[in-house]
This record gives sequence, structure tokens and C-alpha cells, in this order.
Amino acid sequence: MDTDRVIRLFTDFYRDRGHHLITGGTLLSPPSDPVLFTTSGMHPLTPYLEGRPHPLGRRLVNLQRCLRTTDIDEVGDSTHLTVFEMLGSWSLGDYDHPQSLRWGYELLREGFGVPHERLYVTVFGGDDQIGPDDESLRTWQELGLPVELTREENWWSNGPVGPCGPDSEIFVWTGGDDTPPQGTPTTDPRWVEIWNHVLMGYRRHEDGGLHPMPRPSIDTGMGLERLVTVLQGRDSVYDTDLFEPWTRALPLLWDLDERSLHLLCDHLRSCVAVIGDGVRPSNTGRGYVPRRLIRRLLTSLWHGDPGRTLSDLPPDLIGHTLDHFGQSLGTGPVRDVLLDEERRFRGLLERGRRLLSRPEYQGPLRDEDFAHLHDTHGLPRELVVGLRDLR
Repeated sequence: MDTDRVIRLFTDFYRDRGHHLITGGTLLSPPSDPVLFTTSGMHPLTPYLEGRPHPLGRRLVNLQRCLRTTDIDEVGDSTHLTVFEMLGSWSLGDYDHPQSLRWGYELLREGFGVPHERLYVTVFGGDDQIGPDDESLRTWQELGLPVELTREENWWSNGPVGPCGPDSEIFVWTGGDDTPPQGTPTTDPRWVEIWNHVLMGYRRHEDGGLHPMPRPSIDTGMGLERLVTVLQGRDSVYDTDLFEPWTRALPLLWDLDERSLHLLCDHLRSCVAVIGDGVRPSNTGRGYVPRRLIRRLLTSLWHGDPGRTLSDLPPDLIGHTLDHFGQSLGTGPVRDVLLDEERRFRGLLERGRRLLSRPEYQGPLRDEDFAHLHDTHGLPRELVVGLRDLR
């Protein structure tokens, strides 16, 4: 099942049940939002989950592209991504949590063909303030799925204050056809979470108190890349059709180990998406994210051969990513931005090498050294570390 079909199945399923499709899922957060980029599927819908009427109604579905840099150092393994997409469905004070759970089970079983015996769910088991989520527990038991009760793992919040509530997480067994499911989601990592259904039923206040929301809502989120990895039976997101053009083309250009290949695939693809949404590299704000990504990927690329260049990239790779994200910017402008940043970075590297060749920087660097190099010469810590690795 390829990615395009997965997306169509999800959105069509909910549209058939009265949900309106939200389009234009840009990475950019609203101007009034202090967060630079959209970080989750529900991020743009926060005001509506808090009670504001949505212009499209009370049932919504979308595919939202997101960006997170909190795990950027983990990118290069088999799962972490900088830009990713979230499939989501919402009930803004309309249907209840059991209905959401039943539809979720129906879509996984009948739409995506996930075997019943390879599913496991977790449910909020209660804490000192709120009792167990008996309604969800009964629903899953009626559907015949095994349930594990937890506390912290099944309580969702959008921060220390604001909307929150119990959630049900749906897991799929990924141990292989020859290994029957065993253990529980909290005891065996081969149970992989793919979908979270949140009952946004409470508001937490500054004093830590919880008050019921006058109009509870349902928020579900499922990572597209993780779902596709599971449905296609892959061990790595980079082995799916989403990344196939990149993983096929880059090894023909450069000799890369697996982690470097993954990092370049992620960072290049992410940069195309960010630039395609209108962000240009800079030293501050949103623009620092693509600048940082480009410098990280070039540091990795040049570690094996400083003569490598992004001008070798086939234009169709850039075009493939722009098409996937539905972005109208042409491949030429994106390529120009990448090559301009490469030229800038080469110049900065030359200046950095001259500075680091000084006697005072030959030994282990202290925090004061990193601070001086950054504040006085504009060399970020990770760039200095990268330069020393390239020596």
C-alpha cells in the first residue's frame, strides 16, 4: 500500500462520515503564535479545541506537515525525522470518544487491513485527580482488543495549563510474521504506537486544578511516516516509498554510510519543504532552521570528501518533494537557495579553519572558547565541533 493510497483511505474514510477536509497545511504557524513552526496536527486547531467555532464545522480531517528540531541529534537512525506529516481527525463538541475509537478500529481493520490479533491498546487508568477512563475501556473490551491501563502515558496535555484529557493509544505488533505478539506496549518495544485518540475533556488551571470543558472535543493524530513504515512491513522509514527517490539517487552520487544517508535524506527533504513554504535561511527566527539543517548536512557530506557539492543533486529529487507537499515553488528557486547557502558555508568554513589553527584552539575546547568563537566570530558550537571533526 503506497503512501498516496494511505492518505486517500484515511481522508476518504472520514469525509464519508461527515468530516470536512482542511487543506493548505503549511509548516508556518499563525503570526500570533510564538512557536516558529507547526509541531503537531492539532497545533493549528488549538483555538477551536478550546471552543471557537471552526468555519468548516464540527467534524474535521486533515494531513498536516509538521517540523520539530527537539530530536535533531537523533536524525540518522531508522525513525526520527525533522519534517513529518500527521493524519488527524477531530470532533469539536460533536460525537463522543467511543465513536472515535470504533471508527479508528474500523479503519485500521477494514481500510488498512491490520489483523485484529496484532492490535493492542492502552487506556488511562486514573490518578489522584481523575478516575480511570472506564468508557474507553468498555469500548475496547466490546471490540475484543487487549487493554493495558497506564497513568502518565495516557494523559494528554498541551502544556502545564490549557486543554487536556485521557487518551487511548493504539499499537501494532511489528515482531514479524514468525513471531506471535507477546508482552504489552509498556513491556515490549515491538508494539509500536501508530494512533492516539484524545478526549479533550478538561482544562488545567495555573493552580493545577482540573475543570470539565463545557464542550469536550476529540483529537486524533497518526504519524503518516510511521503508519506507512508499518503497513509496508519496513524496519526503517527510509525504506518506504516516501524516501525511495532519495535513497535510490544519493548513493549513486556519493559513497555514504547508512546513518549519513539517512541524515542527508531527511535534511535535504526537510529543507525543500521549508523553502517551499517560503522560508529563507537566516541567522535568526524561522530562517535559522533551514540554515542549521543545510550546515549539518554539508558537514556530514564533506566529512567523506570536501569536494562534494549540492550542485550534483538531480532537479527531479527536489521536484518530487515539492509535489508531495503540494508546493508550487519551482525546483530552480529551491536549488538556488541551497547552492547559495553552500557558498556561504564554504566561506565560513575557511574563516573558521584559520581561527581554529591558532595555538590556543589546538587542545580540548572549553565552554568559554565556544562562547568566544560564537559571540566574536559568528561560529556556532556545532560548526566548531564539525570543523574539528573534518581535520
